[in-house]
Amino acid sequence: MLQVAFSQLKTHSRRFIAIMLAVLLAVAFLSATLMVNSSATASLTASLGQSYAKADLVASATASVPLTAASAAAAARTPGVAASYPLRQDMVPVSAGTATLAGVLRNLPASPALEPLALVSGSWPTAAGQVTVDAKTAAARHLAVGSTVTLGGTPVAAAHQEGRLKAEARASGSGVSGSGTSGAARSAAPDSALPAASHAVKATVTGVMAASADPQLSGLTQFAATAATLDAVSGPDTHYTTIAVKLVPGTNTATATTALEQALRLPAGQVVTPQELTTATVKSFTGGTDHLTIVLLAFAAVALLVSGLVVSNTFSVLVAQRTRELALLRCVGASRKQVRSSVILEALVVGLAASVLGVLAAVGTMAVVVGLLRHNPDYAFATLGVPASSIIAGLVVGTLLTVAASLVPARSATRVAPLAALRPADDASVHNAAGRVRLGIGIALILVGGAGLVAGGLGSNLLLAVPAGAASFVGLILAATLFVPRLVSMAGRLARPAGVPGTMASANAVRNPRRTTATASALLIGVTLVTMMMTGAATARQAFESQLADHFPVDMAAAAVPGAPAFTGAELAKAATLPGVEAVAQLKVVGTVTAGGRQYPAYGISAADAARLLGNPANRPAPGTVVLPKGTKAAGASLVDGKTTTRLTVHTSTTGGFAALVPLSDFPAAAAGSPVLAGAADQVWIKVSPSLDGTAITALRTDIASALHVDENQVDGAVLEKVMFNQVINTLLLVVTGLLAVAIVIALIGVANTLSLSVLERTRENSLLRALGLTRGQLRGMLALEAVLIAGVAAVIGSVLGVVYGWLGAQSALGSFTTVVPVVPWAQVLLVVAVAAAAGLLASVVPARRAARLSPVEGLAVD
Repeated sequence: MLQVAFSQLKTHSRRFIAIMLAVLLAVAFLSATLMVNSSATASLTASLGQSYAKADLVASATASVPLTAASAAAAARTPGVAASYPLRQDMVPVSAGTATLAGVLRNLPASPALEPLALVSGSWPTAAGQVTVDAKTAAARHLAVGSTVTLGGTPVAAAHQEGRLKAEARASGSGVSGSGTSGAARSAAPDSALPAASHAVKATVTGVMAASADPQLSGLTQFAATAATLDAVSGPDTHYTTIAVKLVPGTNTATATTALEQALRLPAGQVVTPQELTTATVKSFTGGTDHLTIVLLAFAAVALLVSGLVVSNTFSVLVAQRTRELALLRCVGASRKQVRSSVILEALVVGLAASVLGVLAAVGTMAVVVGLLRHNPDYAFATLGVPASSIIAGLVVGTLLTVAASLVPARSATRVAPLAALRPADDASVHNAAGRVRLGIGIALILVGGAGLVAGGLGSNLLLAVPAGAASFVGLILAATLFVPRLVSMAGRLARPAGVPGTMASANAVRNPRRTTATASALLIGVTLVTMMMTGAATARQAFESQLADHFPVDMAAAAVPGAPAFTGAELAKAATLPGVEAVAQLKVVGTVTAGGRQYPAYGISAADAARLLGNPANRPAPGTVVLPKGTKAAGASLVDGKTTTRLTVHTSTTGGFAALVPLSDFPAAAAGSPVLAGAADQVWIKVSPSLDGTAITALRTDIASALHVDENQVDGAVLEKVMFNQVINTLLLVVTGLLAVAIVIALIGVANTLSLSVLERTRENSLLRALGLTRGQLRGMLALEAVLIAGVAAVIGSVLGVVYGWLGAQSALGSFTTVVPVVPWAQVLLVVAVAAAAGLLASVVPARRAARLSPVEGLAVD
């Protein structure tokens, strides 16, 4: 039987092409997913650990045991330590030309062996008043060797620092959770490195260094200087974030670790290798959970499920085609076990070969992606990771998937009795026990899962909605034999105007209901998920825009660094003339408002500016009133302008995006040097044209920052958040659609394979039709209509299910904090249906061409 199995593979190799393609794509998807995880970790290791990559050990401070100057000295004296680098990083304001920026200033190591970055040009600072600047900042701010910058000199309010870090965390992809900064941002600028004030120090640029690849720092303006410069700017605060050490060659790492912990009086685990520290930092990004890999594995599971359906359906048809051959084998002495083993052996060989090709395809694809990334200077640290798990999992899962999918067809093969040519197994229906069990389970899952999905959506409970939705969808697949063939038959009426080809295509499409259902189900899964993501994304956009209206009072707002000079009239005039700007207004600090036990900086705005910029009249302050952020609970408020205290009536804003707002006609702007200006930043509100697209808005942000001489991260607002969110949603949607396209491609391979095998089964029948007058064109049209009917019905069902799942999913995820209005992207949904139907038509080309090329005489001679 071994020879028989290999003979089948060799003689009828074309029959197994579709199986190999389906398994190859699914395995490639699975292996690539695991490689993405490993490559991302390796890349993060190369970037996050850059600041201490040249060290042998790294000591980290704790809340109870800080690293001080005494700690640095103790580390340097520890036996086995050749060199040490106590790292100090301070957030300081930086004046470069006419711009005031927020920058990170770090000290240089005493030993060049521990310097993490390469010097691009110039030289490293050797004395106080000298700095090196990163290459990106140097290019953006036109700085070169010999340029002068001013470090420090103005208060750096905690609120401004936090806003800066949030903006940079978003830019670097680390994200911000809640009201504080992310773990990455906190690590980049610990509390001890955030001084409340600093001294102005003019510094000369002596060199340009490479920008750090650390995502915690890569978005920030970076400077390096001697310890004397840091002391002059921020004061002699010698608390360090980490102390990296280089060991004497031959020193035992474990012994040195213990010695350092004792010398620095740190608890166990605070002195680790750079690799261990980087791994811990990577885990902190997601709380120890790799959400990206989980999501990708979910899509890989979909691809595997669709592949399994295609493989099982294909083997079922292959077995049905070979009933006479299998019966003959039984007649000459083959046992049922031998026949079953031959079918499984075929699946084993095909599955293993396809899995090997799939793993190789995954490695090649990831190598190309990483290679392209490394050509971008921003991703020069990209590293390819190919873990053994990705290779083993791909080979094992792909092989087992193919073998498991062949078990039912193999069992059918053993039912072939000698001297008989039995038909394929009965369809799952209410007329047999197996069908009744399957349909019963499917209906139960639909009812229970559907109820859970609706309850989860209405109750905004994502943890209930996700498993319930998955259960209901599995139930629909199990019960598909109840409605898919009937719907295909009903749709077949639309093909009858095409004449004989249309009538016969309608009949042939449901001739084998089980095969039709399996083929349609494979495509239905992919279309449902694609449509679900589109509907969910459109609904989420609508919900997010509603949230933006509750958070931002105006389109754009620019804030100066606290304590910096006020915006000038010339700067405001230049911003007002920019294309796309409809109105500009400067908010003046007039005092401090106390309400509900809290204090707010009070800003004055004229009635004309309020009418132009604030679309909602409820946000405009009237004489004798103060508008406070949404959610503020206070019966009254008092405003102190440095001289007098005024009682005001409180109006609550519809948004939460500003502090206290009062009429400028009631209170004059605070004079320079007034105590109410401490910690308060000058602000400019801007209204932009609603016709601007995302690219224009991003460009306008740069132009506004240039006109007002501020950093781009000091310009915020609703339209910018909307652009950022839409970019994330569009990118995610593109990636997800691309991933799910794999499942759809696999399903369409199944459609083409089903038609191909159907053509082989109906060779004599098709030849007889040709002999009776059916032309080649009519035969091709019949097969094309058959494919379009199956693909079209699957696409329509999948689109309807996707819209329902997408809306309920968005409701369950977002309903707890905003009103979710169902949004159906009709154009995209119709496009998916059209593409699926067109793809089904394309899938019929090769089988139809093969059928039409066979002459009637040759076809009738086939046994």
